Amino acid sequence: MTDTVVVTELSKWFGPKVAISEVSIGFGPGVTGLLGPNGAGKTTLLRVVAGLQRPSQGEVTVLGVNPRTDSAVYQKMSLVPEDEAIYERLTARQFVELVARLTHVDDPEGRAEAVLGTVELLDSADRKLGGFSKGMRQRAKVAAALVTDPEVLLLDEPLNGTDPVQRAQLIELFRDLGVAGRTVIVSSHVLVEVERMADRVVAMVDGRLAAVGSVPTIRAAMTDIPRQVFIECSEPRTLASALIGTDGVVGVHVEDSQLRIEASDAGGLARLLPQIALDSGITISKVEPLDDSLESVFRYLVEGR
Repeated sequence: MTDTVVVTELSKWFGPKVAISEVSIGFGPGVTGLLGPNGAGKTTLLRVVAGLQRPSQGEVTVLGVNPRTDSAVYQKMSLVPEDEAIYERLTARQFVELVARLTHVDDPEGRAEAVLGTVELLDSADRKLGGFSKGMRQRAKVAAALVTDPEVLLLDEPLNGTDPVQRAQLIELFRDLGVAGRTVIVSSHVLVEVERMADRVVAMVDGRLAAVGSVPTIRAAMTDIPRQVFIECSEPRTLASALIGTDGVVGVHVEDSQLRIEASDAGGLARLLPQIALDSGITISKVEPLDDSLESVFRYLVEGR
């Protein structure tokens, strides 16, 4: 699909501090998770894409235009910032209607009613934002971002402060928006939630791109790091002896009825196990990868930085 957000040779510095260094990447329809440790440049990247900060070098286009010079794009792009960006004296309804009017949305009252329902805030819509919990404020900000029905949605830690039910609802909402063809870029440190909502991951470390792709693709590209595989079987020591020295197996650890295998070739191990078990009369009850999760991949990316 055609990229709706294109970042080309982007750098951003604040005095001597380099926040982003020579980043080039495109974002298209669907949900992309933007990951990185604190100070990696995630928030700065989102703010530059949103047009709130000027690039020090390089360029950004959103829907084919420069967000710094073409204000019309703000009717098609929304940002949910991590910082509190609300008017505490306004009710949730007044806040969302204000955003609708400022962006010239047709029928601001009706549209505000619709998006407040989308984030399940109608029951509290006439309460002042100053009395909202952190999670409710997050949902109010998401409602304000959705009021323009944006094609591009930028979300900076949108799940902060939300309870498990609210998180599940927002994750489902973001996934639905991605399936509907919207470009959704989500910055989050909650890796489990990112794995649930994003099909594509962009990892940043020290202001640079560290990896781009799906979690399995990124993990498969880390050929210098052996795969960790858990095996539960009837004769662990016999299986361990049979595996030691075989091609692709670089480590074997036995604990009770369990083995942890380090394999440079996980596919080769998968083909080897059934034959060894059959030849040795071993019953294998469980085989499970231990480091194919987003959390493991992310840990590998930031180790030794």
